[in-house]
Amino acid sequence: MVLEKEVLPYLTWLMGGSGTELGTLYRFLIIAAMLAVLALLIGFLTALLRYGPLKAGDLTYRVLVNGFSELAQVSPRRVWALARLAVKESIRRRVVVVLVVFAMILLFASWFLQTGYRDPGKLFFSFVLTATTYLVLFISLLISALSLPQDFKSKTIHTVMTKPVRAGEIVLGRILGFTIVGTVLLAIMAIGSYLFVVRTLYHTHAVEVANLESINDADGNVIGKKGHTTSSQSHRHEIEVDAEGNGVALSANGHDHEITAGQHGGEMAYEVGGPRGLMRARMPHYGKLRFLDRKGVDVARGISVGSEWTYRSFIEGGTSAAAIWTFDGIDDSTLRRADDGDGQYLPLELIVRVFRSYTGNIDRGIQGSVQLRNPDKPDIKTDLETFTAKDDSINDINLSRKLYDPQQKPIDLLEDLVSEDGRLDVIVQCLDRSQYFGFAQADAYLRKPDGSPWVNFVKAFLSIWVQMLLVIAIGVTCSTVVNGPVAVMFTVAFIALGFFKEFFVNVATGKQVGGGPLESLVRLVTQKNQTTGLDEDNLSVQLMHAVDKFFETAMRSLAYVLPDFRSLSTVDYVAYGFNIPPSKVYQDLTVGLAYLAGLLVIGYFLLRTREVAK
Repeated sequence: MVLEKEVLPYLTWLMGGSGTELGTLYRFLIIAAMLAVLALLIGFLTALLRYGPLKAGDLTYRVLVNGFSELAQVSPRRVWALARLAVKESIRRRVVVVLVVFAMILLFASWFLQTGYRDPGKLFFSFVLTATTYLVLFISLLISALSLPQDFKSKTIHTVMTKPVRAGEIVLGRILGFTIVGTVLLAIMAIGSYLFVVRTLYHTHAVEVANLESINDADGNVIGKKGHTTSSQSHRHEIEVDAEGNGVALSANGHDHEITAGQHGGEMAYEVGGPRGLMRARMPHYGKLRFLDRKGVDVARGISVGSEWTYRSFIEGGTSAAAIWTFDGIDDSTLRRADDGDGQYLPLELIVRVFRSYTGNIDRGIQGSVQLRNPDKPDIKTDLETFTAKDDSINDINLSRKLYDPQQKPIDLLEDLVSEDGRLDVIVQCLDRSQYFGFAQADAYLRKPDGSPWVNFVKAFLSIWVQMLLVIAIGVTCSTVVNGPVAVMFTVAFIALGFFKEFFVNVATGKQVGGGPLESLVRLVTQKNQTTGLDEDNLSVQLMHAVDKFFETAMRSLAYVLPDFRSLSTVDYVAYGFNIPPSKVYQDLTVGLAYLAGLLVIGYFLLRTREVAK
């Protein structure tokens, strides 16, 4: 799984810490204070032009004091009444139609999704979570952005305002009501998604008894059998069973099956259970990555193979180039005990991106090696453990506690290889000359006991819920001051910019190749490529850059307040079978509630500008 940004511990993310940037809480308070001052300044200048300095100062003071005092006096009873009204309004507008659309999508999805895919769980979970996200955001956009403008148009808002209801209660009631509707829809979709994936991917196999071969020990005694299963969903499994007929259908297409034996008509009969491992919640223990170049010298990154995406860098095969991960906190609890109870092993999982400089035998995998080393005593290391890299898939490499050094002398993982402070080096190399392995820091990890897949699935829908809350809050806030279509456009703009915030920030900060907005437009019209230099002495070019500086400053300011919808998504965690860190959940909830608080205040003051709310 791609993990471009490390998930910080929640308190470090919130408050900041040693070696980190300013905490999120402080940045939020600074931005909120700046926006509040800017809003007051704009309001004061507007009143100054209309009424003069004394009247403007008095109005600004009264709006500020009375506004926050009203927000502090919000009545939960009135908010709940308005929320129920919003729920009834949503039902009258037939929001349940979205469930029919969702059911139709699931009904026809199996026509296009392949159950014989290399990792069908990844494909199906990614599909249902993505479809749910877009459907929920779409219906949240419609009900939130069109509600208040419709009330203004039909004059029903006048009936509400004749009651002792404050503007803040109207905004909060609408947000709460639409959130309740969205939450119910999301819960139904979650249950439907899970049942769809589980029922579609459920299958079993039969053991081909006629093709079973005996497994003998050194004395020639039969200790088990091996063979393969029949084909189902475009794949089959190699199997290994013990002398009693119990065993496992080895992993294929991202899952395995349990095999149990019994007697049927006096003969051995094998029963293959349902798929296991289609839905996982891996708990990775990450290390710090560094590289060695082809001469064995430490470097910050590997080499580039021409890919524009710089997430991974590569090591050259058949040389001293290597990727080295240093893991800390290694002790006896990090090791796992073998299923037969005999010995312990270190569960290492490796994601390798293979780049072939020549094709060769495409059916033959690229060979790699893993070596363990003591960080404090580099001379103490293990012999090479070779493996065949599965490109862009998870390679399971279980390293026994009892190992051998290059001179074939016994060596103990914990006693000899782990440093006194619990660190361990894992060295990975590509063995095939002129072939390349690509790695990022998150591509190697020690696997701790798995978390609950059910809980992980719920956490993924919780992240969708946060995105839904943001859309509802933005839609309601926009609808307090503009009509329905304009509110929809504003909200869509916030969502679109939120999904492409990184690109937006790169343009605003000048990191994007091709210049600012105006320069990019000129290059597009004149068909100049992004790297062609411009005549800096030309007055028109200087004017263009000056205008771009203004745009970039405005865009940079806007970027600080845009919600980053892409960072809120946890679809990849579930699709690739990784546990969503609790810190990630807490961060997303904090971001959602912070935006809710800010938008509630903005929505209140915007609604106060409407004549009916005064």
